[in-house]
Amino acid sequence: MAIVGMNHFTVLSDDLDRTKAFYMGLLGLTEGPRPNFSFPGAWLYCGEQAVLHIIAGRPLPSDPQGVLDHMAFSAKDLQGTARILKSHGIDYELRKLDRPNVWQLFCYDPSGARVELDFDGSEPAP
Repeated sequence: MAIVGMNHFTVLSDDLDRTKAFYMGLLGLTEGPRPNFSFPGAWLYCGEQAVLHIIAGRPLPSDPQGVLDHMAFSAKDLQGTARILKSHGIDYELRKLDRPNVWQLFCYDPSGARVELDFDGSEPAP
């Protein structure tokens, strides 16, 4: 098999600072090294892995989701995450799956990309 793992997602942004604030300030990613590209952007990390690349300065497509339905991240602290999103006026949809035992929280980033956060099903509901 050619694929051995997931490397990263790339999102376009019409407001780099707001997009970084969403993924870093609300969801806990950290900004890290990025090549010296000729366009603005940021690489956001989970631990040592750059998992999200943000490109700014390009027009957004008319449908912000394009052909990508959503990106999903494994997460912890469902109650705390829901509280932070709510305090920032970010609506979310929450689903509980029995198999696997997981909570799925869906929301949208500032540019309209759909984000899924998956929490262990044993965590208490918000």
